[in-house]
Amino acid sequence: MNYFKQILQFAKPYKGYAILNIISNVFYALFSALSFIALIPMLDVLFEKENTKVIARPVYEGLSSLKDFYKDYLSFQVNQYAQDDASKALFLVICLVIVLFLLKNIFNYLAMYFITFLRNGVLKDLRNRLYEKTVELPISFFSEKRKGDIMARIGTDVLEIQHSFLSILELIVREPLTILFTIIMMLIISVKLTIFVFIFIPVSGFIISRIGKSLKRKSDRVQEEQGTFLSTLEETLSGLKVIKGFNAENIFNEKFQDSTSRFYNFSNKLLNRQNLASPTSEFLGISVIAILLWYGGRMVLVDGTLDGSSFIAYMGLAYNILTPAKGISKASYSVKKGNAAAERVLEILNTESPLEDKPSAIIKETFNNHIELSKVFFKYEDDYVLKDFSIKISKGKSVALVGQSGSGKSTIANLVTRFYDVNEGAIEIDGEDIRNLTKQSLRGLMGLVTQDSILFNDTVKNNILLGDKDASEDSIVEALKIANAWEFVKDLPLGINTNIGDSGNKLSGGQKQRLSIARAVLKNPPIMILDEATSALDTESERLVQVALENMMKNRTSIVIAHRLSTIKNADEIVVLNKGEIVEQGKHNELISKNGVYKKLVDMQSFE
Repeated sequence: MNYFKQILQFAKPYKGYAILNIISNVFYALFSALSFIALIPMLDVLFEKENTKVIARPVYEGLSSLKDFYKDYLSFQVNQYAQDDASKALFLVICLVIVLFLLKNIFNYLAMYFITFLRNGVLKDLRNRLYEKTVELPISFFSEKRKGDIMARIGTDVLEIQHSFLSILELIVREPLTILFTIIMMLIISVKLTIFVFIFIPVSGFIISRIGKSLKRKSDRVQEEQGTFLSTLEETLSGLKVIKGFNAENIFNEKFQDSTSRFYNFSNKLLNRQNLASPTSEFLGISVIAILLWYGGRMVLVDGTLDGSSFIAYMGLAYNILTPAKGISKASYSVKKGNAAAERVLEILNTESPLEDKPSAIIKETFNNHIELSKVFFKYEDDYVLKDFSIKISKGKSVALVGQSGSGKSTIANLVTRFYDVNEGAIEIDGEDIRNLTKQSLRGLMGLVTQDSILFNDTVKNNILLGDKDASEDSIVEALKIANAWEFVKDLPLGINTNIGDSGNKLSGGQKQRLSIARAVLKNPPIMILDEATSALDTESERLVQVALENMMKNRTSIVIAHRLSTIKNADEIVVLNKGEIVEQGKHNELISKNGVYKKLVDMQSFE
């Protein structure tokens, strides 16, 4: 139950609905039991002889005679109303039964009405918190997790928790109360018969509990497999061009079908075990009823210690226990199933981000002097990607990082923006370690244009506004002009209000990259990080955007990662990397004259 204690924390804002649900359930359980007790006077009217009528008001003589007092009091009231008219008496007791069943169902509806707000509120808050946590966790977390698995946890696992959440509330309040009130009424009718019945109930409970033991394990496997095939689907949609281009449809079909086949088998085992709960509990309940019929029938027919109308009402009460007992057994299975879902959801919620802001973190709003990377070592897994890397970038200067793939260039951009933390060494801005700054204020000082132009399924305008949500339309158009994007945006059907599709796929690669640059232009930050920002542009667009970038980079500190010589040759300093270490450093002409690694890269046209 530890998982559900954590989930129940999400119910606190809705405790008012929980209280109203409990109150409604109390009345539901009470009227559920009373509705059967009300059958006794009706049966008496139908079957009792004339000499059993009560014409004098009965006197209460203690708890032991409560049943007789109740029967006699109802009989007296019916006799007072109906006098000698049996049809009037029948009408009265039928009205009583109808009113009690009506009240029972009204409170049943109210209980479900209030629980709906609680369930859906918890569902909403849990999904919101999961999404917040997903955005908050570092990028490294998602290199180990499949995206489809995260989607399964936010979608189906949270839904499973919602259903289990309802079940556990019924388990705690509604069904036990129904059973409790019913048992009280049964004890009032016959203590001896009730004790006899309850000898058999623990046996039934033991058998039912044995069935549900393996449910959590089976649920785990079902939910994990759901995450697997959703991941395959997500990868398929992301890489559809490659799949089709390499005629790999059959490979991915097999991969997906293998996963859904495993899901099919696991689900069958889980549901068949779960479906066994209801018939088993019902059969065991009927067995108890059969024993009750035999023993109670003897009390009526042989011993004469119980009257017929009370015994029939007692049978109704005994059957009334079956429905909540079945509900409890189903709810306990549902809780076991939901436990597996809760474990998967809470695994994300309880994950602590290594990049959390310190309690004393500083909000830095300006950049004044320099960025310095000092003796930085970093590795993603086992091998160091950067080794003893040191560089100082003064305000207003541009530094270009060059080297072949895998030399650690993009890693530096990831470290400066604090997508990852260094293993050793430090990165400082104006002499302050970036780990002592709030992530939001650090990234607020930086504009980022990545190699992959990441755009969202929204309008051009809303994609650009990520740079500055309060920017005017004129500022957006100006940013688009600087990025050489206005020329195609103005011709779109709705201009800047045109939706660009999933990942911006309605646009060409060059157009997408120019929108990414416009977004950074609009942000207007003091530090620019360009991670191969012009790699997707054609030669003409690159030339125009390069001029725009150079204008934008004036008086700004820039870290430029590029393969193209035209992008970096005007940098104030060029740093040449090889396997995570600096092998050369200087201006373009200086490095060419050294005739070293940089000269070889230029000659080999590696930048192209």
